[in-house]
Amino acid sequence: MLLGSDSRDRLGSLRLRARGVVEGAMGGQHRNPHRGASVEFAEYKEYAPGDEIRHIDWRAWGRVDRYFVKQFEDETNYRAYLLLDTSGSMDFSLEERQTKLQAASTLLAAISWILLAQGDAPGLLCFDERPGNYLPPSSKRSQFEEICRLAEGARATGRTSVESALSRIAERVQARSLVCLFSDFLEQGDDLLRLAKVLRRKGHEVALFHLLDPAERDLPFEGLTLFEGLEGEEELLAEPDDLREEYARLFAAHLARIEQGARASDLEYQRVSTDEDGIAAVRAFVAARQRRKGGR
Repeated sequence: MLLGSDSRDRLGSLRLRARGVVEGAMGGQHRNPHRGASVEFAEYKEYAPGDEIRHIDWRAWGRVDRYFVKQFEDETNYRAYLLLDTSGSMDFSLEERQTKLQAASTLLAAISWILLAQGDAPGLLCFDERPGNYLPPSSKRSQFEEICRLAEGARATGRTSVESALSRIAERVQARSLVCLFSDFLEQGDDLLRLAKVLRRKGHEVALFHLLDPAERDLPFEGLTLFEGLEGEEELLAEPDDLREEYARLFAAHLARIEQGARASDLEYQRVSTDEDGIAAVRAFVAARQRRKGGR
């Protein structure tokens, strides 16, 4: 069943959820005061007793109200374009889990928090079949609140066109930038990877966050079931037992195609299940960025 409004409210505000993910991802990473002790968070660490006050990043404190110690004084600020899929399929949830849109929004907000702490400038574009609400990249103090407000107000409706969102961003990016795409990629086509490859060839970093509900993978339904499309597709009345084996094969092939295409094109790829808290994905994202910067 879909997640009801009362259950959605119990999940808490997006700002608090994002803060919990960031703190979970950084847990244990900031306790050693020696620079370079953490590979994943080598770009900065939260202030701990014994760190030199002169290394505190006061701009980051002003944005996210926490103290971070600079790790690299020569870090170049990035513009980051965060693309959030708000199509109808992102509203799917089963067994009182968060929806894919909620999971994506939490992950997106957590990453924007980290980017701001690093001195980068994140922005947000919501999209379904067309590009929707857009918040330009900025490193101003209020940007995190603006991103949370826009993402929390998003409603999952309509069909999806990842290609239209990537095309819009491709028109806007100029200097070396970071593009993060949060979607379930159910209607993924060759144009998605083609456009992502174009951005990558132009020197931009591209990260794909693939949101997945476990029920989409396992098809755990029993007995005659009415399947309803969330993006205008026709209803289907079927016995899940008759479909499960072939469905699993096709779905696994779909996932493999996206992941293998992303890896082959030097795109960061993270698969995120809605029954996870997003901490592992955030850690992997920060570690990947550090590896790229270390390789420049």
